[in-house]
Amino acid sequence: MLALTQRTYGGLDAVEMADLPVPEPTADEVLVEVHACSLNGSDRENLAGSPFYSRVGGLRRPRRPVPGSDIAGVVSAVGHEVSEFSVGDEVFGELAGYRGGLAEYVATKPRLLARKPAGLTYVEAASIPQAGCIAWRAVEGRVHPGDRVLVNGAGGAGGPLVVGLAKARGGEVTAVDRADKADFMHRIGANITVDFEAEDWADHADHRERYDLIVDLVAHRSPFRVHRALRPGGTYRMVGGSTRILLAALPARPLVKARTGKDVGVLVVPQSRADLEAITALVTSNIVTPVVDSTFPLSEAVAAYARLARGDNQGKIVVTMR
Repeated sequence: MLALTQRTYGGLDAVEMADLPVPEPTADEVLVEVHACSLNGSDRENLAGSPFYSRVGGLRRPRRPVPGSDIAGVVSAVGHEVSEFSVGDEVFGELAGYRGGLAEYVATKPRLLARKPAGLTYVEAASIPQAGCIAWRAVEGRVHPGDRVLVNGAGGAGGPLVVGLAKARGGEVTAVDRADKADFMHRIGANITVDFEAEDWADHADHRERYDLIVDLVAHRSPFRVHRALRPGGTYRMVGGSTRILLAALPARPLVKARTGKDVGVLVVPQSRADLEAITALVTSNIVTPVVDSTFPLSEAVAAYARLARGDNQGKIVVTMR
């Protein structure tokens, strides 16, 4: 089978196309014929091996050489202990360990897979899992009508579903990204857009004590200063970020809470079929919409990674196998 493989951590020169054997599913696994696999910020981190948590699957090189986590496809074989899926079932989901999806086939335990709704294409379904679960955990139950929400990194892979869900729940959304993505961010529902190169929302007077919720998808600012943009009682959640920022967030949360009453911390997003099904129900009900930036055939997966690395994408980049 054709697959993208990663030899080591680094840049685009660390990945290449290869011909690998089709994996054999174990007794408790299913074999999925992959039709589409979308790229996330975590794929960029796993390629670079930074921050530190991206090396959990191998300190010096990935133990599982095929990257990619968000897939949609068809079950082509099942282990004898698997009862919930059958050959021919259309499925989608996020792979355990965030690796294995950029190949024509992947063997995986079925606990994170869900049945693909008939109304969604494979490309659409593959664009939901990680971005959708982030949006669900970040927004659901936190945003109420009239709340002010800031989404940093709104114009990339994960931003559109966060913006869309915040709007659906009645929030007024400020979207932060590059200036050339302003029109796109307005189209996905942002009320206000901010060019991060021209205006630092963490320090600018226009943003002082303005937001009820900040979802930071590009966490590069100190957690000891982002609280300035929160209203009293507001919440800030970072998704990923540099090792330095993540380590700083651990002592910052209790200290900032005690001093200001504001909640500054890391968004925990466990891999979850329940979360995936919940956000997908909103997609099929036309409450939120995944946004696909572009598609690439598997043979051009390196070019897909290059677009992700440049940050040019406005929504999800999806690699197609069929």
